[in-house]
Amino acid sequence: MAEPASTTAGVTFIAATATIPVLTILGVPLGLRVDLLVAGFAGALVAIILLNTVPAMGDTWVHLVRTTLRRMAWALASSATAGYLTPLALLIANVPEALMLSGAFAVGGGAKPVLTFLIGRLSGKGSQSLPAKPGQEGQP
Repeated sequence: MAEPASTTAGVTFIAATATIPVLTILGVPLGLRVDLLVAGFAGALVAIILLNTVPAMGDTWVHLVRTTLRRMAWALASSATAGYLTPLALLIANVPEALMLSGAFAVGGGAKPVLTFLIGRLSGKGSQSLPAKPGQEGQP
């Protein structure tokens, strides 16, 4: 006769591997999927490296440390934004589940313009379109 604990442990292990891991800090589940955070972080890195979203401020050690800290904060904020906003954005846009990671990558890469647009639109105090590029404020 087999022990009931071994069967129960095997079923629990199988059920645990079938679920999507959710990030938990200090015992509090945050509701963030780890795969979306990683995809958002990768999008933030691409934005920092290729699009130069956080440009360097100078060549001294103080400026280099300050720029590095700003880039790290940018990557952290962009990945958190992608983790929380991607499921909502894809639900609103009626996009299939298969595009969830690519959506998180895109949201992580463009977190600042997306958040600026959403905050302006929801608060009623901003423009109703995406912000213009520097030097194009007066153009239609």
